[in-house]
Amino acid sequence: MESLAGGKTQVILMSPSGRAFNQAVARELAEREHLLLISGHYEGFDERVREQLADDELSIGDYVLTNGSRAVVVIIDAVTRLLPGVLGDEESARQDSFSDGLLEHPQYTRPAEFRGMAVPEVLLSGNHAQIARWRADQARQRTQERRPDLL
Repeated sequence: MESLAGGKTQVILMSPSGRAFNQAVARELAEREHLLLISGHYEGFDERVREQLADDELSIGDYVLTNGSRAVVVIIDAVTRLLPGVLGDEESARQDSFSDGLLEHPQYTRPAEFRGMAVPEVLLSGNHAQIARWRADQARQRTQERRPDLL
């Protein structure tokens, strides 16, 4: 089946029975020129929409919403932030959770100490190689503890 508008527009149906939406799918969609996201309300769609109009079906999780527009907003946000120029620093999206299969490392801001809790010394060292190693180690450890299914 050819996509709507001569193949330029990918029509995506939001559905609990669709393939799971994740960061890899967000990257895939960010490469498309045009997307059309269709969401249902309560009972969903006439089956002919699924059979004749949709190129793909996506689900944002194993639960059901009363209004699929919430799922559309999730997908728009995840895809849009991957487009060039959307984030202030394009490197940011490459360092996010799931971009390399791991959860992101812990983040710290100023002040260096807050309520007796200090920022790890390595982050204050100025040694970029050590900081990169610490972040990579922390990302692996956090993923192992919280989402071992990703490893």
